[in-house]
Amino acid sequence: MSILDLFRKKPQAKTGRPQANVGHLFTGFDDPDLLAYLRGGSETQSGAYVTPIKSLGNMAVMRSVSLISESIGMLPLNLHTRDDTRAIAADHPVHRLLRGMPNAWQTAFEFKSTMQMRALLYGNAYAVIIQSGGRPIRLVPVPSAKMEPKLQDDFTIIYRYTRPDGGATDYRPRDVLHLRDISEDGVCGISRVNMAREAIGLALQAETAAARLFRNGMMVGGALKHPGTLSTEAYERLQQSMADRYSGSENAHKWMVLEEGMTAEKFAQTAADSQHIENRNHQIEEVARAFGVPRPLLMMDDTSWGSGIEQLGLFFVQYTLAPWFRAWEEAIERSLLGEQDRAMYYPKFNERALLRGSMKDQSDFFAKALGAGGQRPWMSTNEVRGLSDLPISSEDGTDSLSNPMTQNGDQQSKISKEVPP
Repeated sequence: MSILDLFRKKPQAKTGRPQANVGHLFTGFDDPDLLAYLRGGSETQSGAYVTPIKSLGNMAVMRSVSLISESIGMLPLNLHTRDDTRAIAADHPVHRLLRGMPNAWQTAFEFKSTMQMRALLYGNAYAVIIQSGGRPIRLVPVPSAKMEPKLQDDFTIIYRYTRPDGGATDYRPRDVLHLRDISEDGVCGISRVNMAREAIGLALQAETAAARLFRNGMMVGGALKHPGTLSTEAYERLQQSMADRYSGSENAHKWMVLEEGMTAEKFAQTAADSQHIENRNHQIEEVARAFGVPRPLLMMDDTSWGSGIEQLGLFFVQYTLAPWFRAWEEAIERSLLGEQDRAMYYPKFNERALLRGSMKDQSDFFAKALGAGGQRPWMSTNEVRGLSDLPISSEDGTDSLSNPMTQNGDQQSKISKEVPP
């Protein structure tokens, strides 16, 4: 061996760790793809690194997550009494947290939307419950990746939170509001992004391929055919004329003057282009299945809007949001209400805010609820006014189940019977 062999590059042995794709770049040391690559995992068969945050780069995932999260966030979540009145417990501290300010920097809408988004992306959402005198006073959401629930040998749960300084803090179940997705072990929820990462990765790669096609590909719309051969000067003059007069958005659809017997021939769309579009549409369907969102709500134009939109809204509420309603209500009852409070109160979403139809549908429903058509009423006047966001009336009979359409006639009949002829 010569001394020059010491400075020669030795061949590297191949390892089983994943290799970055050709041309794959990382945005920085904080890029989730870099962390996934160094750990040797999270790469899909399509070559894309799928993380919960990066999956939001796909518009179908973004729309599904934002639609469910914002719908949960905007719906009223009240604490009701378990007596016959089912009144709203407005003075209870849990109700004030759910409808007012859960913490010093978030509104109720922001808190519920954040928790719901984390539950959809990571499978689990956590909020530390700050208590004073045995009563909850603050709900502080913490990153899902920083909290780890552990089942102890005595079958109790301990929530271990990794603080920003690297230390750990253990919390009891009554100190953590845990919203989990479907679970295999009953302790941790399953991330829908991780379960559908192959479909999401394929969708991300399809978008990347389309972007690279516009950046580097040949987007030729047609060709000019000449019966003979163009000279070099004629070719350069034609090329300059095309660039100056017919290129750019300001020259779109401008008529072209052809000389020397030239004809224009438009290229038809190839089967590969059609298959690429079909593949992207199929990935939208896959994402819709993962999150349980109907295709029309993902802005797919394959349905007729009109009378069917009401049934579409019912489908979304009943089959997409209803399971999350129950998950929220039972998590709040488990963590925020003590044993005595659970016997007296219960949390409930008001999903009717999403089921309001047109003004005509609402008026027909309210008329029947008040007893129109001779049927027995099941709502009072003040209940109808409350659903319409109108102030409560203090007039007599507005809190009872009486028919206002026949009430005046009944009173007049009663008065005529009491007065002698």
